[in-house]
Amino acid sequence: MATARHPRPPELEHASLEDIAARYVGRFRDKTPDWAAFEDARIEGFKRAQHRFIGAGGSGKHDDASAIPARGFTLSIMYVEPGQGNAAHTHEVEEVFFVLQGFLDVFFEDEAGNKAWRRLAPWECAACPPGVIHGYENRSLEPVYFQVMLGRAQPELMGYASDDLFQKRDAHLTSSPRN
Repeated sequence: MATARHPRPPELEHASLEDIAARYVGRFRDKTPDWAAFEDARIEGFKRAQHRFIGAGGSGKHDDASAIPARGFTLSIMYVEPGQGNAAHTHEVEEVFFVLQGFLDVFFEDEAGNKAWRRLAPWECAACPPGVIHGYENRSLEPVYFQVMLGRAQPELMGYASDDLFQKRDAHLTSSPRN
């Protein structure tokens, strides 16, 4: 007989194994790419699709019932076409990019606008510390799929380095979706 060495969280104390398996398994085939997950995704050069698996990431879309409930981190898969990326930004927590397919160019930026670029190939990652300006671009000729993790269940919205984007960083949450 098996013994659980740690208690279940209160919301799962009486849940059946089938209920747990149904709620805590995410399948890519069941995900709808969200092309309006972030405010900067409306801008040419920053277009990308988020597939939410655990929590909402930095999108702020915490009401996504298709995502596994987040406890201590979030996990999404991003799809980015060649020539697209995201705007320079920060987070209050660590953000990790882990490339699954394709190539991704990531950058770390200082407040003077200087950038250090690194190309990530499949099975390579970059960890972006809290408060460090960073971002990415697909500078290759093929689409890229990569995993993004943020170190909090409900992280704040992206802290865009651009004042204009920062001022309207939540506009995508109140306007109609463009999926």
